[in-house]
Amino acid sequence: MSQTEKEKDGLLILDYQSGNKMALAALVKRWHKKFCTKAFYIVKDADEAKDVAQDSWRIIIDKLETIREPQSFSGWAMRIVHTKSVDVLRKRQKELKGDNSLKFDSVEEHEPYDEKTALKKKLYNAILELPTNQQQIIKLFYTEELSLNEISKLLNVKAGTVKSRLFHAREKLKIILKNNNYEN
Repeated sequence: MSQTEKEKDGLLILDYQSGNKMALAALVKRWHKKFCTKAFYIVKDADEAKDVAQDSWRIIIDKLETIREPQSFSGWAMRIVHTKSVDVLRKRQKELKGDNSLKFDSVEEHEPYDEKTALKKKLYNAILELPTNQQQIIKLFYTEELSLNEISKLLNVKAGTVKSRLFHAREKLKIILKNNNYEN
């Protein structure tokens, strides 16, 4: 973003802080689509991305009166959008854990026992034994099919950190499954 763009944002914010409510409308017009795009990049769902953008605007508007460096609006606001987007992913992950446990229960009750069902259950239980950050990497890499670079940007960590966590998660899964007497 150019210095001129940052200055425009800064002037709009100062104008809003001095009582001009139309400045907020101009700021929303400049940024709303960018917020939706950023959120969609992370959550991969258009409706959820719009909700994230809307929730982000609520926070931004509440705190806009107190912003100390109006020229830093872009980074500050995008960080809010990023955080809200990650919150959506965390909520999904919690729901997924609940859905998976119900899925395994229903598989056990309604379907004949087979090796594939047993393997899924063992793998799921082994993943639950991993630390949360490794569970998250496993989910994003295998379930969401994100690349290491996409996960890196999403979690705001280096790609090497993502790669390391994925490696360690796989190694722990091997150990957990081996210790539970399941070897391939």
